[in-house]
Amino acid sequence: MWTPLHDRLHKTLRHRGLLSKQQRLLVAVSGGQDSLCLAQLLLDLQPKWRWELAIAHCNHQWRTDSAGNASYVMQLAQQWGLPGYCVTAETPPTSEAAARQWRYEVLASLAQTHGYTAIATGHTASDRAETLLYNLIRGSGADGLQALTWQRALVPGVQLVRPLLEATRAETAQFCHEAQLTIWEDSTNQDQSYARNRIRHDLLPYLQTHFNPQVEQALAQTAELLRAEVAFLETSAQHLREQANVYSVSPSTTEAQGLKRSVLRSAPLALQRRVMRQVLQELMPSAPSFEHIEKLTALITATNRSRTDPFPGGAIAEVEGDWIWIRKGREKKAE
Repeated sequence: MWTPLHDRLHKTLRHRGLLSKQQRLLVAVSGGQDSLCLAQLLLDLQPKWRWELAIAHCNHQWRTDSAGNASYVMQLAQQWGLPGYCVTAETPPTSEAAARQWRYEVLASLAQTHGYTAIATGHTASDRAETLLYNLIRGSGADGLQALTWQRALVPGVQLVRPLLEATRAETAQFCHEAQLTIWEDSTNQDQSYARNRIRHDLLPYLQTHFNPQVEQALAQTAELLRAEVAFLETSAQHLREQANVYSVSPSTTEAQGLKRSVLRSAPLALQRRVMRQVLQELMPSAPSFEHIEKLTALITATNRSRTDPFPGGAIAEVEGDWIWIRKGREKKAE
């Protein structure tokens, strides 16, 4: 059965260049409606694209029915005539973030081990809208708001692709119903202790009822617009950094990274901040906060000998004439 969703996916893959013909493709399937919809769509499009498909399932061991869920997905793989890979966590991840990191590590390892060059996940426009709201509430900048991009490199030689970012969760549910696909209901999706579930079940329905019935599509479109703008700004910031950046020996200490203030001073504030964020991402053990970025950016116009407190990881930045020197390690002892 060829549906409008088949047609849209076929055109999206060609237009965005997400996948190529005859590609070895690993499909992440949880058993929920979005991943089942994606797997069935790709299976239906396989004769046109001649992919080598396989199914992967990650068992977090979060639920009492996790083993049954995994068994069901492997049965589907067998029914579809596809290789199936199931990996079970030795210990259940302690958070959503830890689970996501473990899941991507497992998928990347499976792809590299078995020679798959792309991993497809069932993220939808609904997920994109939820992620934008979640990150907005947490105070993220444009980078966080445009999260869930169409594709990104997961590890060398393996791309993570999200072919359903133009489809809503309502559309995937309708597709599964018409295709008579049995959905394995995940009880954790109803757990209100998770912020994302409260956004999904409380906030988005409220926004749909009282503000915009098409709010999911509107937010997903906003994320798509931000994606292009972030890519442009990040490239521009990298060029600016190359103009201002040297790796050298400062006059008063050991090896440090130098940034020429006169080059940075003439740039827009948005690019100044992005340069500083790029620098801090390389120096800090975790993602730099807004306060960290502002502290380093302030040195562009600060007086000579101004310096920062140590950043997480021990790096310190100090103004010396037209240069900001960022030194790794512990703070320099006073003379």
